[in-house]
Amino acid sequence: MTLSMTAFARKDQQTDLANYTWEIRSVNSRYLELHFRLPESLRAIEGALRERLRKQLSRGKVECSLRFNPLQQEQDLTINAELVAQINQAADDVHGIIGPGNALNALEILKWPGVISQGDLDQELASKEALALFDDALSDLIAMREREGAELKVFIQQRLDGIAEQAANVKAILPDILQAQRDHLKSKLDALVQEVDPDRFEQEMVILLQKADVDEELDRLEAHLKEVGRTLNAKGAIGRRLDFMMQELNREANTLSSKSISHLTTQIAVELKVLIEQMREQIQNIE
Repeated sequence: MTLSMTAFARKDQQTDLANYTWEIRSVNSRYLELHFRLPESLRAIEGALRERLRKQLSRGKVECSLRFNPLQQEQDLTINAELVAQINQAADDVHGIIGPGNALNALEILKWPGVISQGDLDQELASKEALALFDDALSDLIAMREREGAELKVFIQQRLDGIAEQAANVKAILPDILQAQRDHLKSKLDALVQEVDPDRFEQEMVILLQKADVDEELDRLEAHLKEVGRTLNAKGAIGRRLDFMMQELNREANTLSSKSISHLTTQIAVELKVLIEQMREQIQNIE
């Protein structure tokens, strides 16, 4: 199946425990790169997240972020009065040394680690709910990758058909081009005063035909097209193999261009390279 590496998914959920919002973004990459932005209270689930992603994805840069707001924190918020008194006393001591105007205000004290304490969070339940919602978001991400991949497959198949059409055009016009070259060479030789050796003329034509012979290139081009078609329908990660096949197709197009003896075949070779480059650009997004 053709899968795109570019996708996005978002899932929101509110439970009795907390509000959760997952966002997963995926873009193209040579390898599978996983990045997470998690609240400290749920940092322990990162290993489980990595395992889920590696089972489902093969390539791509994936960024996962979780916004987590426990509802019970609003009810169980308490102040450590003893710690506040200690901080305030320390501030007064410093104030006596450095002079007036530097006392701490209430907001600065509240930012001090340990001043605000919250009720115990049910970590096991929070982790379970966060992972369940992540699974839903990951399913949406994969579904989008499949939709994008299906569109890319259609795009690539259209270009493959275009290349096959151009190759057929070369086969169709090549005999006429070679005959025209033969007639052109014969007319030039006939214009010479001295008589031309027929055997030498045939030898020159054989050399010309050998230089212009592109049957092998067209056969390889056809074989590569079939291989790309098979790869598009294969399972698993196919992006790297498709990228390699684009190199092979481009090689044959360059050879056709170098052997061209007519502006018609030159134009066809240029069109082939345009079609191949269009495919190559899109293949960079395929897993």
